[in-house]
Amino acid sequence: MNENTVAALQSFIPVMLPEIILGLAACVLFLGATFKVRRHTWGLFALLALACAGAALFSITKNTLTLEDAFREKVEDPEKHVQALRAVVYAAPVLYTKLSLFFKVLALITGAALVLLGWDDAGDEHAGEYHGCLLLIVAGMSIVGGANDLITLFLALELISIPTYVMLYLPKGDARAQEAAMKYFLLSIFSSALMLFGFSYLYGLTGTTNIPAMLDALGNSQVDAARKLPWVSVSLLAIVMVVAGLGFRITAVPFHFYAPDVYQGASLPMAALLAVVPKVVGFAALLRVLGYVLAPGGNEILPGHALGVQLPMLLWIMAAVTMTLGNILALLQNNLRRMLAYSGVAHAGYMLVGLAVVPYLSFGNSPVGGVEALLFYLVAYGAMTVGLFAALHYLGDQVENVDDLAGLGRSHPGMALLMVLFLFSMIGIPLTAGFMGKFFLFLDALGLPPGMAEQGRLYRILALIMAINAAIGAGYYLRLAVVMYLREGIEPLPPLKPRPVLGTIWVCALLTLALGVYPDGLLRVLKSVLPNTAAPPGAAGLPVEPNLARR
Repeated sequence: MNENTVAALQSFIPVMLPEIILGLAACVLFLGATFKVRRHTWGLFALLALACAGAALFSITKNTLTLEDAFREKVEDPEKHVQALRAVVYAAPVLYTKLSLFFKVLALITGAALVLLGWDDAGDEHAGEYHGCLLLIVAGMSIVGGANDLITLFLALELISIPTYVMLYLPKGDARAQEAAMKYFLLSIFSSALMLFGFSYLYGLTGTTNIPAMLDALGNSQVDAARKLPWVSVSLLAIVMVVAGLGFRITAVPFHFYAPDVYQGASLPMAALLAVVPKVVGFAALLRVLGYVLAPGGNEILPGHALGVQLPMLLWIMAAVTMTLGNILALLQNNLRRMLAYSGVAHAGYMLVGLAVVPYLSFGNSPVGGVEALLFYLVAYGAMTVGLFAALHYLGDQVENVDDLAGLGRSHPGMALLMVLFLFSMIGIPLTAGFMGKFFLFLDALGLPPGMAEQGRLYRILALIMAINAAIGAGYYLRLAVVMYLREGIEPLPPLKPRPVLGTIWVCALLTLALGVYPDGLLRVLKSVLPNTAAPPGAAGLPVEPNLARR
C-alpha cells in the first residue's frame, strides 16, 4: 500500500493550502485597511494573493495525486490501498478530486476578473476591506467544490454569504445600497435556515453528515422504499428544503424575487458578483448533495437517484417555470440592472435543464452528459455576464436605463461591439459560448434513450420550452443592440479612460469567442474531471423499464 498517497489525501493543510493563503491575505487586507493606502496597492495585493494561491494549487497538482488517480495507482497490496482510500472518502471533510481541482481553478480565475472589475469600486477608503472580503469569497468557492461533508459545505457557503453582505454596502453606502444589503442579508439567512432544515432531515435519515455515506444510505433505502412510507415522506421534505435553500442562490423561481431590487441597489461590480458566484456555488452544492456527482470509490447508485425518482420531475418544473418567468419579466424592464437580473433568472432555468435530465441520461449514450453541459454553461454564462456588467461599469454610472445606451455604436464603437458580442452570446447566436451551452443542454433534453417513452415526451416538451424562451430572450437582448446602433443619443457619453476593468472585458470577450469557436477543449477537460458514475440499470433496486434492464 502506498502510504504516502493516502497520507497526502488525508492531510488537511496541503489540500487546503490555496484557501489558507487567501484567508491569510484577507486578514492582512483587513488589518492594512486601518491605514490610509491607495486602492491600487490593495488591488495589486489581492492579485498577488490570487497568484500565490494559484502557484500553491499548481504545486499541489504536481506533488499530490487526485483521488481518482490514487485509486488507479499500482501498489503491492491493492486491496488494502483501496480500503484506505475509501476510508478517506468516508471520513475527510474535503476531497481532492479532479472536479474539486476544476472548481478551484474556476474560483481563482473568477476572483481575478472580479478584482479587476471592482478595482475602483470601493475607492481608497474601503478598498482594503472590499478586496479582503472578495478573497474570502474566492476561498469559499474553492471549498464548496471539494466539500465532502454537509457541515463543511454549509460553512463554505456562509464564508461566501457573510462577506457579500459587507461588500454590498461598502462601495456606495447610500439608501439604495442599504436596502439591497438588508434584503440580501435577511433573505440569505432565510434560505440558509431552509437548507439547514433539509440537512437536518438528511442527517436524521442516514445518521451521518458525510455526503458519500449519506448517499449510500439513501440509495440502499430505495430498495424497499415502498414499504417505508414515512421514509419516503421525510426524504421528499428534505429534497424540498435543500432545493429551496440552494434555489435562492441560483435565483430559481420562486426564490428569485430579491434579485431585481438587490441588483438595482448594488454597484455594477457587486451585481456581477451576485450574478455569477452564487450560481456557481449553488449548482456545485446541488451536484454534490443530490448525488449528481458521486465520490470516486464511493457508492454505485445511479447519479441523481439517491433521493428518489421524484427529484427529476421537481427540477423539470423548476426549469420550465424559471426560464419562462425570467424571460417574460425581463421583456418588461427598462432599467438595465433589473433586466439583467431577470435574465440571470432565465439562465438559471436553462441550467436546471441539464440537472433535471442527468438521471435518465445514465441509461443512454448522450454525447454530452447533463453535468458536463451544466458546467459548460456555467463557464459560458460567467464569461458573458461578467463581461457585460464590466462593459456597463466601464461606461460609467450615468448608464442606468436602456435609453442611456443610445448612440453608443457611434460614440464608442469598440465598446459597443464588445457589448453586442456578449448580448449575442446570451441569445445563443452561433460561434459564441452561449450558443454552444444552449445547444448541449438542448441535446441532453432530446437525448433520452428510446426505451423511456414517457420521460422522452416530457423532456421533448422541455426542449421546446427552452427553444421558445431563447426566442423570447432575443427580444430584449436585441433591443439593447438596436438602441446602441439605430438611435441617436441625446447627450453623448464622455470619452473613456483606460482602467483595470478593461482587462476583465477583454478576457471575457476572448473566452466567449473561444468557447463558441472551439468548445471541444473545455468539454475534454470536463469529461476528464467528472467521475464515471454510471451504474448498470437496476442498481440499488431503482425502478427501471424492463427493456432498459435487459440492455
